[in-house]
Amino acid sequence: MSSVCREVVTLQLGHYSNFVGTHWWNLQDASLSYDPETALGEIQSDAVFREGRTLGGHVTYTPRLIAMDLKGSLRTLRQEGSLYDPGKDPAAVTWEGSLMTHKESPPAKNSFLEDLDKLDMGEILAQADCHSNSQPHHSASDSLSVDTVNSRLDRIQKGYKLEGSVKVWSDFLRIHLHPRTISVIHQYNHDGEAHRLEAFGQGESLLQGSVLEDLEDKLHFFVEECDYLQGFQVLCDLADGFAGLGSKVTEMLQDSYSGRGILTWGLAPVSHPNSTPMKDFYHMLNCTLGTVNMANHSSFFCPLTLRGGLGRRPGSPVAFPHLNYDPSLWYHSSSVLALALDALTMPYRLRNNSVPMWQVADALTMSGRKVVAAYGAVPFPMMHGGSLPDALSACADSLPWKPLSTCPELADGRCYGQWATLKGFEGQNLISSLSPGTQPPTPLHSLYSGEDILASYIRSFYPTAPLALQLVSTPSKLTPPFPQMFSQSLCAQGFLQSQSPPPGSPAPVVSSVPVMTSLQSGPALDPWLSELHRGASAFDIRRVAPSFLTHGPEMADYQETLEQLRHMARCYRDDSGGVMRSSSEEDGDDD
Repeated sequence: MSSVCREVVTLQLGHYSNFVGTHWWNLQDASLSYDPETALGEIQSDAVFREGRTLGGHVTYTPRLIAMDLKGSLRTLRQEGSLYDPGKDPAAVTWEGSLMTHKESPPAKNSFLEDLDKLDMGEILAQADCHSNSQPHHSASDSLSVDTVNSRLDRIQKGYKLEGSVKVWSDFLRIHLHPRTISVIHQYNHDGEAHRLEAFGQGESLLQGSVLEDLEDKLHFFVEECDYLQGFQVLCDLADGFAGLGSKVTEMLQDSYSGRGILTWGLAPVSHPNSTPMKDFYHMLNCTLGTVNMANHSSFFCPLTLRGGLGRRPGSPVAFPHLNYDPSLWYHSSSVLALALDALTMPYRLRNNSVPMWQVADALTMSGRKVVAAYGAVPFPMMHGGSLPDALSACADSLPWKPLSTCPELADGRCYGQWATLKGFEGQNLISSLSPGTQPPTPLHSLYSGEDILASYIRSFYPTAPLALQLVSTPSKLTPPFPQMFSQSLCAQGFLQSQSPPPGSPAPVVSSVPVMTSLQSGPALDPWLSELHRGASAFDIRRVAPSFLTHGPEMADYQETLEQLRHMARCYRDDSGGVMRSSSEEDGDDD
């Protein structure tokens, strides 16, 4: 791998953020190449991975990651990991006397984790090699120096149905983590009704004492080994007390690492288990306070969720034409967001033509508008053997993507700035392959580069908006245990099939998918932010939910935050006559 790149440190704050992050890291691991003779790919993996060595001297690649969660959230995963475990690396044991080991019965592992353990021990490597004769056999100890052991799972060609067995994010984690990655917050429980991290103020008050010292220690470790640190990508739960912790963490990053990019993604599941009307009210308040505070302390803040809204009465979850996902399963919804995030984060992770984090943020946050909305086509509907003009022309009446931030596009052509990414068209034609002399069926078919075709298509919807775009041929590779939730209309590479499969035939195992995403700053954010403001302002919090303020913020600070939110919404309002608003909405803003 290249040793010169702009490094990124990732922070995952909260259980759902770790769900999304686990899928995202699994996708990154699937794209890693450990063979020095292999041509370097488009993606600069060193941007987010770090190289290290085990106690026995074997080369490893682990995420440059800090993951925070609550007591009881890890189940079978050891907080310090197992990569540097002397018990797995006999060469690291120097004591020559007798050893006595005491073991406690761990929680039962699902079939995927059991296979990971077998791969680590070298028990089923021969089975893997039987399915891929082109790969030489390596012993378990050799494999660490040339490949991650768990990356061989895709060669076993085994399908995992984990929908009923995934309880926590570590139940489908493919990769080894560095011992300094995981931070467990012992003051609050992941399960049960007692000692839950439910309110914004609880999270705010956490960043002190041992939690602060532990975070600073981990940050210094990962940051100080970077040569060209470009910034931080922060994934933070938005609906619980982690919103308060994320607000303090981003504030600390802003103070300690001035000039670095801080791209914050506020994550929310479609639904929460055992929810109640009061808990839903807390979720809305946490989203409201978290949005304002994390936006203030970040280069940009982007909510990511498949919910139909972040208010108390959300609409239907986002539906995708070629996905059959279960919105109630965190294992499913987080995988969709991870696929989108793989494309959304692509601009600052490329080997060539990479754009630094701060430049991405500057392109979208003009005039102090630091909240952006995400959209995604997951997967992008491209016909196998077709071309990009064909695919875009097939959806000419509307853009192919769906809202990933509960911000439907206003369809009025106004946008302050947009960054679009198309990822995964490998093997397909970017330009039309019409025979010479053939009349192009659309203007897109007469253009001579993929960038011009995509730009022309998007500008037909946003004719005056500033636009940046990138095309990356490398697809998002789906390896076990990514859920197989795709429609039968897709082939194994994630492209649309020209012919429908016979009724009753099994759907092919989809091993990769093309994805198209868009980050936008525009008037569509005004009604979204205004909805948050109206929801939080509609009740007297001291009467309806007095316990929410028990740990903070003070009532005056809470009211000041709501005022900031109202001002933030107005920054996205085009008073020249674009956004249609009812008189009741205007009155609600001025209460």
